[in-house]
Formats: sequence, structure tokens, C-alpha cells
Amino acid sequence: MTLITLTTDFGWRDNFAGVMKGVILGINPKARIVDLSHDLPPHDAAQGAFSLFSAYRYFPEGTIHLAVVDPGVGSDRAVLAAKASGQIFIAPDNGLLSYVLDKEPSFETRQITNPALALESVSRTFHGRDIMAPAAAHLSLGFPF
Repeated sequence: MTLITLTTDFGWRDNFAGVMKGVILGINPKARIVDLSHDLPPHDAAQGAFSLFSAYRYFPEGTIHLAVVDPGVGSDRAVLAAKASGQIFIAPDNGLLSYVLDKEPSFETRQITNPALALESVSRTFHGRDIMAPAAAHLSLGFPF
């Protein structure tokens, strides 16, 4: 059973974090989801990067870390997957992975562009739900990195 962690700036007032969990569980009902934080300062990618960096090393090999602090949603910024220290990280290309990748001596990155990893309909404003959550779920089922 794969662990998938969630780190966002969504807060708890809205259903955004819950919807992402629903997407993950709809693809992989056996996934275990751990909330790292949903109360990061809005759009503060540096704080999100520090939060993720502070936590990832305490999770077992094979964990997938999904981080969404995304002031650039709707822009042309890429969505990345990185593999480091036996774990996978999914985040927008806005610095969220910088602390982790600076620490790790060896890592691989990919841009997530394969439509098979996304929902059928992708909005311009909720890539966490439409691209990142489904990609995490598919990777948790063994989709090749």
C-alpha cells in the first residue's frame, strides 16, 4: 500500500483538499493519504518547500509527496515529478521542490505531460485535482516514472 502525502495552502474552509483525496482514492482505493499541511501561507512556495523538506525524510521509501502551493496556476508553468531518495515528489515548477533537490545528491525529474496521468477534463485553475492528484494515484499503482 503506497503512502501519498499532501501539502497545500488550501486551508480547511473549502473542499479542495478533500476533492484531491477523492480523485486519488477514485483511481487507487487502497492508497493511504497523509495530510502534512493545508494551512501554509497562501501562495508562499518557499514556506511550502521548507515544510516538504522538513517532513519527507521521515517517510518510508516509495512514498509519493504531492505539494500544491501554486501562485502560477493557469500560467504556462510546468507540473513536475521528481524521484529522489527512493521517493517521488509531484509539484508545480515554482520552487516547491528546491530544498529537497538541493539536499539530494542524485535525482531524476520529469515534466508531467502524459494525458493518461490526468483527468479527462483539465481546468486552468485546479491542476492539483486535474493533473497532480491523478498522477500521484497512477504512480502509486505502479505507472512507470
